[in-house]
Amino acid sequence: MIWEDLDAHLDRVPGTVSAYVGRLGAPPTWARLGDATHYAASTMKAAVLVALYRAAEAGRLDLDDPTPVRNSFDSAAPGAPRFTNDRNYDNDDAVWARVGGTAPLRWLAERMIIRSSNLATNIIIGHVGLPAVAEAWALAGARHSVTGRGIEDYAARDTNIDNLVTAADLAALLSELALGARRPGPLASPAGCAAMLDVLFAQEHREDLAAGLPDGTRIAHKNGWIRGIRHGAGVVYPADAPPYTIVVCTTTELADGGPSGEETEDDACRLIANISARVWASRHDLTD
Repeated sequence: MIWEDLDAHLDRVPGTVSAYVGRLGAPPTWARLGDATHYAASTMKAAVLVALYRAAEAGRLDLDDPTPVRNSFDSAAPGAPRFTNDRNYDNDDAVWARVGGTAPLRWLAERMIIRSSNLATNIIIGHVGLPAVAEAWALAGARHSVTGRGIEDYAARDTNIDNLVTAADLAALLSELALGARRPGPLASPAGCAAMLDVLFAQEHREDLAAGLPDGTRIAHKNGWIRGIRHGAGVVYPADAPPYTIVVCTTTELADGGPSGEETEDDACRLIANISARVWASRHDLTD
């Protein structure tokens, strides 16, 4: 059986590999260490996206209003000074080119996802607040994931305030988004969920989950990486089968990409792509 073979293969991988695969709205067909916590890296940006769209639907902000682009943020650590992002630890020069000017929150949200901009993420967190991100996780049914601080908030990190995810929680968040685009759900209106999925469909970092799929396959996804960490979380839309959620979280020495956060294809990417390809080959056999 494919799932037993996958488990046996992953048992030999150094570190911790968690996974979750299943149809939307159904129990997982395969789950491996689904509740194990991993450092979130950039996968937490999916929850920030939900918090932003929820705030817009509640009338607390307008996604198209000009927003100051400033590199200065409140720390989540009580009494700590404000912190800044390092331009060398980002993946999107387009947002940095706007520093000192303005940009719409909608555009910043797109850059946060499709190019994984850290600067855009912290600007959005500054507008919605960390409690709103926690609410997004809770409404999705997440049980263990925490977004406790902004990116590069080292004062908070040093006091054990951190960003954590599990494979099961990421699957819950993305599944609710996908289901919410079809009918009213807890995260946002169907139109809001569809708009967020469109952003996730436009993801430009495609070296892990997407690399294991045939060219042209639609996948709404977010990944995250730093040295020692590589995650991929998405909803795949085959043309010949119902959509399915797939999440793979790895804390492993195979994730040996560059320390500065640049996009790097490494053995962890190839591992996730291989899992994605195996799940794709069994897409007709996933249980409802």
